[in-house]
Amino acid sequence: MPEPKVCVSCGRTIEWRKKWERDWDQVRYCSDACRRHKVSDTDRALETSIRDLLSRRAADATICPSEAARAVGGEDWRDLMEPARRAARRLVAAGEVEITQGGKVVDPSTAKGPIRVRRAR
Repeated sequence: MPEPKVCVSCGRTIEWRKKWERDWDQVRYCSDACRRHKVSDTDRALETSIRDLLSRRAADATICPSEAARAVGGEDWRDLMEPARRAARRLVAAGEVEITQGGKVVDPSTAKGPIRVRRAR
C-alpha cells in the first residue's frame, strides 16, 4: 500500500482506494466536497491566527480553535468553527502544531469533540 497522504483542504488522512491506484500521486483531496471547497483566504487567515495566538502564549500553552475563529470572524465567529478545525489539521500536517484532548495528543483525522491546539514538541 502506498504512503498515506493528507487532504490539502481539510487536513484529514486520505484513505487509499483501489480506484486511485494509477493516479495516487495526483490525489490531493479526500472527497468531492473538499475538492469544491479548496483553501480560501479565510482559511489562510485562520492558520495565521492560530500561529499568532500560539506565539503569544507560553511554549506549552494551548488554544481553542474558537479563539482563532473569533479573531478572524468577529461577531460571526461560530460559522468559522469547522474551518478553524480544518486550519488546525492542516497545520498538524505541516508539523507546526499538535491537536490534544485531555492533555494527550490525538489523531486529527479522528478527533471528535472539543480539541486544543499547541505548538509541536
